Amino acid sequence: LICKAPMLDVDKMIGTLLQARTNQPDGEYIRLPQQDITLLCRTARDIFLAQPTLLELVSPINICGDVHGQYADLLRIFEFGGFPPSSNYLFLGDYVDRGRLGIETICLLLCYKVKYPNNFFLLRGNHECAS
Repeated sequence: LICKAPMLDVDKMIGTLLQARTNQPDGEYIRLPQQDITLLCRTARDIFLAQPTLLELVSPINICGDVHGQYADLLRIFEFGGFPPSSNYLFLGDYVDRGRLGIETICLLLCYKVKYPNNFFLLRGNHECAS
């Protein structure tokens, strides 16, 4: 019996997550299968581990911080600054904890990290720790 590993369809996930642009701010939750989220996290983890801990980035780059699960605000950042890969991004952490749509927020950020690993960077904030 040969077991085929599931493949991550990052473009489909991004498309699903961006459908929220037509919804009201902080609208309904976006339904993503748990298996897809798990695979996204594992894929992003592999990319983080493969990249150096000291990032040497070139301009132009948009620097953003403290999204705190405010998914509508994250979408606005991309609408004003340009969606990847047309713009490069460095996010400084604190992706979740206050807004209702923390899962959607971190999933979109991880999707862009997976799709554009050399143009999209995520640092760990104090809300992204093991404790």
